[in-house]
Amino acid sequence: MTAALAIEQLLNGLQLGVMLFLMAAGLTLIFGVMGLINLAHGSLYMVGAFACAAVASLTGSFWLGLIASLAAAAAAGAIIEVLVIRRLYSRDHLDQVLATFALILMFSEGTRWVFGSFPLYLNIPSSLQGAVSLPGGAQYPAYRLAVIAAGGLIALGLAALITRTRLGIRIRAGENDREMIGALGVDIRTLYTVVFALGAALAGFAGALVGALQSVQVGMGEPVLILAFVVIVIGGIGSIKGAFLAALLVGVVDTMGRFLLPHLLATVLPPSEAGTIGGSASSMLIYIMMAFILAFRPRGLFAA
Repeated sequence: MTAALAIEQLLNGLQLGVMLFLMAAGLTLIFGVMGLINLAHGSLYMVGAFACAAVASLTGSFWLGLIASLAAAAAAGAIIEVLVIRRLYSRDHLDQVLATFALILMFSEGTRWVFGSFPLYLNIPSSLQGAVSLPGGAQYPAYRLAVIAAGGLIALGLAALITRTRLGIRIRAGENDREMIGALGVDIRTLYTVVFALGAALAGFAGALVGALQSVQVGMGEPVLILAFVVIVIGGIGSIKGAFLAALLVGVVDTMGRFLLPHLLATVLPPSEAGTIGGSASSMLIYIMMAFILAFRPRGLFAA
């Protein structure tokens, strides 16, 4: 194990954390403002990835595909909020879980019907191909560094939106007392639609960025959704700051755990057993970390 390899894995963890933040930020906004458990958030991640792949294939431009991913995911989010989600706000969480799970099935089958069962692939734009030299002699893909930078900029922009704009004031007010802001003349239905579309756009953007690193396929959002729920539980429901820090923590712990545990166990076990046991143990690390944090901070690290 070299320093260059350790730096590469640390950056991989940061890149995973940034992607989880884009997913978790929308989830925590939606739950904090609306009190809604949205299992279909992973489907919006998938919609963004497919929209980017389709537009990039038609136009040859990855950047137009990114714009399409934002527009398609936001539009899909606004439509399902108006047609389905709006009828669930007064229902209990079990009804919300069942309805949004049905949306997962509908999105998955609809996407399979339109695009087929075979995965699609996105090409990294030529301007971001190649590698960047890092301290220690490490070479790291320029596209992954750009993803980390883009995630950081989006986090700053979202924080500014929440804390320094009139829309942000209404979102924070909606988290605290939605009945009062409705009584003060704020159109609560429009606010809910805007928040849901914003969360959907963030998820779709994350799907498009990851689509250039992996294949774009039906069901790609569900594994990420599970990790996003872990992030918002650790960070504190309703907290953007908590979602960002928890996402980076989960990304680094998950990636470095998968990298380091097999190496550490190899010092006391045969290599084949160390790889098997280390892989299994590393997959549990983030859940062990979540349990440990909740034992001392039951509402998360930065509960709103």
